[in-house]
Amino acid sequence: MAKNEATMLLDKPLVLPCGARLKNRLIKSPMSDSLGDGTGNPTKAQTRLYERWAEGGVALSLIGEVQTSPHYPEKPGNLVLVQGSDTAGLRILAKRGSINDAHIWPQLGHAGALAHLPVSKPKGPSPLNVEGLQCQGLSLEEIHELPGLFARAATMAKDTGFGGVQIHAGHGFLLSQFLSPLFNHRADAYGGSIEGRFRVIGEVIDAVRRAVGPSFPVGIRINSTDKLVGGLTDEDALQVVRMLDRTSIDLIDVSGGTYFPGAASSSDGVSASGPYFIEFARRAKKMTEIPIMVTGGMQTRADAVAALQTGAADAIGLARAMVLDPALANSWLSGLGGDPAFPRFETPPRGGITAWYSMRLKALGENEESQFAPTLEEALEAYEARDAERCPRWLEHFGS
Repeated sequence: MAKNEATMLLDKPLVLPCGARLKNRLIKSPMSDSLGDGTGNPTKAQTRLYERWAEGGVALSLIGEVQTSPHYPEKPGNLVLVQGSDTAGLRILAKRGSINDAHIWPQLGHAGALAHLPVSKPKGPSPLNVEGLQCQGLSLEEIHELPGLFARAATMAKDTGFGGVQIHAGHGFLLSQFLSPLFNHRADAYGGSIEGRFRVIGEVIDAVRRAVGPSFPVGIRINSTDKLVGGLTDEDALQVVRMLDRTSIDLIDVSGGTYFPGAASSSDGVSASGPYFIEFARRAKKMTEIPIMVTGGMQTRADAVAALQTGAADAIGLARAMVLDPALANSWLSGLGGDPAFPRFETPPRGGITAWYSMRLKALGENEESQFAPTLEEALEAYEARDAERCPRWLEHFGS
């Protein structure tokens, strides 16, 4: 493929089923930036971070781990969309993250069984007591409250100027837990078959759509696999795609992996292995007319072009590549820019690579990436200290 043809492929607008238009095919994938202020509200650094990606040419930035409830956060640096949130700060974030004709959407989630222990009492679809993970099970009444939580958060997102929302049903957080047999042992209408395990997700989608109307984009992130024996299988995940095809979803973001103790991380390895979920995305595209975005392991312009050219995906999710170069979209769309140089870490401590990229997000938001040069151990120490410092503030603001 000639260079200009590749550029045309990346730069082609994507019109979503609701009628909204993404200006190109390059999307900043959701990451837990953990740049909130410790009371669920945005900060100047967080706002600047998303402004930089918009300046850098992305069609859409997704804000990772935005909570629908303050009682089950993934981290105490998450944003929370509930009554009492800083709507003025959210409007500034939405406005500055959507310059240059970009979209910015919060990824709406609930950590469930993986809620941050220092500030929560985790609850999942079923009670669990395994090494490294204990949680209570949600009551039927609590499950019935979930669609309303997501709908109210989506309404706040729309009212404060965000261009859409993404429902988080991946990576082992609550809606993903309902889909996984490892988390979901329920014997009622919300467990058992894949149809039962999907039920609450369908109810959340319907509630969100009723709340925001037909023309507001609603995406979803799903797992292609939990990467665990006994977890979500490829075939069940494809059934999820079939069921999503009967909903009002506008964009399906295919990813994988979970933070269940002992799970292999797709992204925390020492070496790269190329895009992770292309073959699943290719199969999924045969089952739905809803656009498919694929996220995971995209490191080069050639990877992105190949996924679009071969029909495996309609849009490309980039996370760490855009942390290394926030103007990567402009570089790739120009046809002149190169690929980011990914650091290589020998024998990293557990969580060290994630911490390094998370702390680089902070540096980007403070326009200080040129001075960013910590070791993995230093990054991990700073990352954990930041969480610890925010926990008392979170508890004081939201209660236990």
